[in-house]
Amino acid sequence: MDPAVERLVRAELVTWPGGGSRVVPTHGDWQPRNWLVDDGVVRVIDLGRASMRPPTEDFVRLAGQDFARDPELETAFLDGYGPDPRTPDQWRRDRIGQAVGTAVWAHGVGDDEFEAHGHALLGGLYDASHP
Repeated sequence: MDPAVERLVRAELVTWPGGGSRVVPTHGDWQPRNWLVDDGVVRVIDLGRASMRPPTEDFVRLAGQDFARDPELETAFLDGYGPDPRTPDQWRRDRIGQAVGTAVWAHGVGDDEFEAHGHALLGGLYDASHP
């Protein structure tokens, strides 16, 4: 990890609030490869990571990959999902956690391309507009 980005992440982490969070059932790997259309009905597969988590958890992976690739997908997703559960502060924390988790997991399994994706997500969060 870029040492400057690491310092920024660590400095921000200590400012995060403690305590609990509202949780809902989440998939844990919520992305198009786990959605199947069967006779016009969307069905979900691969529930191995399903758990109770904050409602934004399943949004994070979509935002870092699919929504970034095509912003219209975010609009379409929210049309079907309902009210957007994201708040700016929590959303930022979720995105940082996803970026770090992606880079660390990918590094651990030797997936250089996915690790680079995690670092790119972090780079986008710590651009010149964010001290």
